[in-house]
Amino acid sequence: MLELSDIVAAHERVRATSRHTPLEASHTYSSMTGADVRLKLENFQRTGAFKIRGATNRIATLSDEQKDAGVVTASAGNHAQGVALAATRSGVDSKIVMPKHAPISKVKATRNYGAEVVLEGRDYDEAAEHAHELERDEDRTYVHAFDDEYVMAGQGTIGLEILDDCPDVETVVVPIGGGGLISGIATAVKEQKPDTRVIGVQAEGASSAAESLSKGERISIDEVDTIADGIATRSIGEETFPYIQEYVDEVVTVSDREIAVALVYLLERSKTLVEGAGAVPLAAVLFEAFDYDEDEVIVPALCGGNIDLNTLSNVIIRGLVEIGRYLKIRTVLKDRPGALEDLLDVFTAHQANIYAIHHDRTSREVEMSDTEVEIDIEMRGPDHVDAFLTDLREAGYEVDVLA
Repeated sequence: MLELSDIVAAHERVRATSRHTPLEASHTYSSMTGADVRLKLENFQRTGAFKIRGATNRIATLSDEQKDAGVVTASAGNHAQGVALAATRSGVDSKIVMPKHAPISKVKATRNYGAEVVLEGRDYDEAAEHAHELERDEDRTYVHAFDDEYVMAGQGTIGLEILDDCPDVETVVVPIGGGGLISGIATAVKEQKPDTRVIGVQAEGASSAAESLSKGERISIDEVDTIADGIATRSIGEETFPYIQEYVDEVVTVSDREIAVALVYLLERSKTLVEGAGAVPLAAVLFEAFDYDEDEVIVPALCGGNIDLNTLSNVIIRGLVEIGRYLKIRTVLKDRPGALEDLLDVFTAHQANIYAIHHDRTSREVEMSDTEVEIDIEMRGPDHVDAFLTDLREAGYEVDVLA
């Protein structure tokens, strides 16, 4: 069983490779929620995520024979980079299996850290099946992304840092994929400060931990669907589940919409880039996925910042839509001079700024005497959106909101 002493020992092994990441109080999120919110910025970690901690600890404990044979693992991206860097620094050959649709940025980064990358499978689980085949065929040591006590101990060093930097912490909020991160952090926190709450958060589209706890046994979901690819696993680990049962006070879920909003707030208000999984803990706080008191000291662990730029652009737009800062509409105008100008008079009255406009006379969905118009618009918030749409409709325009 994983114990506090294992995490303390892991801290000594990983401190030369990993960084003691900042923990910063946030006036913005404290004002928004009424709690005392302090962000654990693990997205500033080497390789951009916490995974370097567990990977370093696991590789440091290999025998000389195991190091000579090399390691293999499966990962959606962050664990891949952690294993690649840790192995390269230790002179160990590494082979990483990643899902075929893993973010390009994470694939390139993993190769740059010195690993051989194999793209196989639709998701983490299928990639893991192939990695285990390589483990057997090539006699490599499998470095599990989460279901390994040495890996859990390495991730638990974050818990030690949180208590060192914020001894008055009352609630720690941690994302859950396979459960290695929360198992390590929860053990470190609860063994030293039992009254501190540990809240686990999953995406609604990958909620195996929440369902497993409610049923009292590990369950596997058929598929995952979330922008938080770093925690998109079909089930939590066999080794991690007992720690979650023992140490985690509650597991909640957040929607992709809420994750996108949290990510946009972090970019705009905190000047901090995170990936979907990294935004999950803050989303749980902002959208009150669990109960907390006024002035309660809450530490969301922002676990990673490795987000694909194409994904980031899409998530930013979705987040802006949700907070009323971006609007996309479609309407139909008479195909005659001045019709578009009349429509834009409403825009001018509301100072609604146009990003893009598409004017289509050939659409089969409208009469031949009409034209279809799609417009992307910058807005100032939900009230601005509501007033603008109301005036458009009162002016006689039939408006479809597309985003």
